[in-house]
Amino acid sequence: MDLNSIMGLLLGGSSTSGISQATGTKTSDVTSILANALPSLLAGANKQASQSSTADSFAQALAYHANDDTSNISSFYKNVDLEDGSKIIQHLFGGQTNSTIKAVANQAGVTQKQASSVLSAAAPLLMSLIGQQTTAETKTATTQAAKTAQTTNLMSSLLSNVDVGSLIGGLLGSGSTSTKKTTKKKSGIDLSDGLDAGDVIGLLGNLLK
Repeated sequence: MDLNSIMGLLLGGSSTSGISQATGTKTSDVTSILANALPSLLAGANKQASQSSTADSFAQALAYHANDDTSNISSFYKNVDLEDGSKIIQHLFGGQTNSTIKAVANQAGVTQKQASSVLSAAAPLLMSLIGQQTTAETKTATTQAAKTAQTTNLMSSLLSNVDVGSLIGGLLGSGSTSTKKTTKKKSGIDLSDGLDAGDVIGLLGNLLK
């Protein structure tokens, strides 16, 4: 699994529908919230993996969440732990948690409570998907230090090797579009006409800055 697959699953119909049911948020709002938040979520994950003060604990958290069963996304969200998800969000966003959630809410045209709830539901799946990838690729490491070092390298690779064509095709092919009316953002993301190629490029531009 690569970043294309991870983002495709998070923005896919099963995921947005599952989060909608878990949080009581419209699926169009779920899509808008995730689209605006994903660059920050992924940047936060990369920061956790790369900082010496958090790398070990983050690698261990990924290994823990790798055991989650994500074979059925709808079932996954029926048992999602929103409290655990909230803690994950606080780790990923750190001291910028409140301001980031506020910014995402403003961009998506929803309340901060809705944005926080949706992100808390999505975070465990994000950790599970990344965890499954890193655990599979670090299983030969014999020490925690080695696992942590490999996880750091894998996270860096995950965020740098982006196949734009495949990502756009995957997302648009999934049918996970938003009908929410929003104004065009400075980031280049405009979900007023659905999640289109320009929106995805805008997301990637934010992520790779």
